[in-house]
Amino acid sequence: MMSDKKRLITGIKPTGDIHVGNYFGMMKPLLEFQDSHETFVFVADFHALNQVQNREEMSRLSLEIAKAYLAIGLDPEKVTLFRQSDVPEHAELTWIFNTITPMATLELAHAYKDALAKGKPANVGLFDYPILMSADILLYDSSFVPVGSDQRQHVEIAREVARDFNRIFGETFVEPKEIINDSVATVPGTDGRKMSKSYDNVIGLFDSEEETKKKAMSIVTDSRGADEPKDPDTCNVFALHKLFSESSLPDLEKRYRDGTISYKESKEILAQNINNYLAPIRERKRALDSDEASILAILEKGVARARKIAQEKMNIAREKCGFSRI
Repeated sequence: MMSDKKRLITGIKPTGDIHVGNYFGMMKPLLEFQDSHETFVFVADFHALNQVQNREEMSRLSLEIAKAYLAIGLDPEKVTLFRQSDVPEHAELTWIFNTITPMATLELAHAYKDALAKGKPANVGLFDYPILMSADILLYDSSFVPVGSDQRQHVEIAREVARDFNRIFGETFVEPKEIINDSVATVPGTDGRKMSKSYDNVIGLFDSEEETKKKAMSIVTDSRGADEPKDPDTCNVFALHKLFSESSLPDLEKRYRDGTISYKESKEILAQNINNYLAPIRERKRALDSDEASILAILEKGVARARKIAQEKMNIAREKCGFSRI
């Protein structure tokens, strides 16, 4: 049965354990999207192969991402959850898009430029990342793509690719729009920079209570003393209070400005509130850990639906390109 809801797609690379920046940045909003949109969610393991080139690690991390999606409350009856690599049409469509995309477009992509600027090795996979992402999106006629602000450019490239294909071969692909949650565009890590696995500054979604407290207590602050007024607008600890301490936020802000709270106490309160907030998610994750067979069954059901849609779209794209089956 066709859905009247607009289609939405998103994915997370299995390159490391999920952290609270991932959760607030793009996972939590999916709880609303799964009711308002026809939602497709995938484990972006093709993308991850640029970084994770170990069989066991890729397998483990991919399964952990699937568990995380389910642990936060995604309903597999509402959401199509699948592994990207189980749908080979992603790679096939990428090649077709490669043939119509100017090199200059990819040379301007942020991830590639950033790698060059930092002197990091840039393989063809990193260079071509935006085109694979375009295939991820366009293969499913997705109208919307929830992304962080740093991924906006990739959705813009997907629109360009759709427009170019449609111009060359005839109307085929939907031009997608990005959805960016500006209120949590940047979740700070323990060092004050954007929370990122690459910076090693994350608070893990499934860390133990002890690990969470240790990380919270390590958050970088200025040197103001316990009885000095503090600025909640520039404090890394307070930025996380906005996410985890909503009910006590006015009192915490007042104490900051009055100079009646130390950073140590603020961090202790934050750690407790993080653990309280994440307790039910972590409990669901523990249950999933003991029933991995059910996770695999959900992924098999999801990929069956995803592949049906992907194959239908690829048949259209192949025909438009002049390919015929023997």
